[in-house]
Amino acid sequence: MSTLITGGTGFVGAQIVRLLLEQGQQNLTVFDINPNTQNLDDIIDQVTFIRGDLGNFSQVMNTVKKTRPDVIYHLGGMLSVPSDAEPSASLSANAMGTFHILEAARLFDVPQVMFSSTVATYGIDIEESEINDNTLQRPQLFYGATKVFSENMGLFFKKKYGIDFRGIRYPGVVGPGVKTPGIAQYNAWAIEHSAKGHPFTIWTKPETPHAIIYYKDAAHAMIQLANTPLENLQRTAYVLSGVSPIPTAGELADVVRQKIPTAQITFDPDPEKQKILDELARPVNDNNARKEWNWHPQYNLEHMVDDFLQELEMNPQRYA
Repeated sequence: MSTLITGGTGFVGAQIVRLLLEQGQQNLTVFDINPNTQNLDDIIDQVTFIRGDLGNFSQVMNTVKKTRPDVIYHLGGMLSVPSDAEPSASLSANAMGTFHILEAARLFDVPQVMFSSTVATYGIDIEESEINDNTLQRPQLFYGATKVFSENMGLFFKKKYGIDFRGIRYPGVVGPGVKTPGIAQYNAWAIEHSAKGHPFTIWTKPETPHAIIYYKDAAHAMIQLANTPLENLQRTAYVLSGVSPIPTAGELADVVRQKIPTAQITFDPDPEKQKILDELARPVNDNNARKEWNWHPQYNLEHMVDDFLQELEMNPQRYA
């Protein structure tokens, strides 16, 4: 079996690579614009690494033609803050990048494409008290807009060309080593900065809740969904909740302080970010994922912080 992972140098993509190797898969190719492979350095000899740009159709086509994957895990793209700062680059990487992946999959008979989407596809006019698979998708962020478009392209390619397109709308993903800013990245940085002895200021109110998922759960969920029989699935994209109950920023800070008594965490809400986070401050109902493909997160808040700190301690060079 041949597998292609876009964005495979990122913390979720790299974890997917590790899980696939543990399952005995051997023919794995990582496609990423990022030349830094430190998340894969201990296993880089077990994969093929191709540096390329999702916005470059020729590079995507050549990679898919060369590798002839049975499945593409499409996790590559720009996150929320850089997307809003450079919409044209985000359009190229996120929207056109997904189109290039889907078109290459069509031309070279790739049966399955797995897609990493986000709860940032929601945001405006959420009338329900919770977020679920059927909540209206009218994002506030350009990043979310590119992800909505990508989901709809996947649905089109599924209906017209029979590609088995499946997606997950992740909440904020928490994991070590992330450098790219994101609207909810304070969840990861509060832990990592504290572990490294640095003070950290959270840009939202202590009482603000935000749905998060640990990166190991995120990777496990994507592979689990990919392996679920198609007849079990009633939809194309699934929203997930992870850590339950959804923690507030203050609760996260309290757990970090319990684990690291020297942690210096303060709060200074950013009005623009606070507005976006307030719109998403709702419970996430992932009952469809639980019923249709038996999704169950493995990490609660305390377990997540413990494992995060253990990863930093065991792999200091990787997360330097």
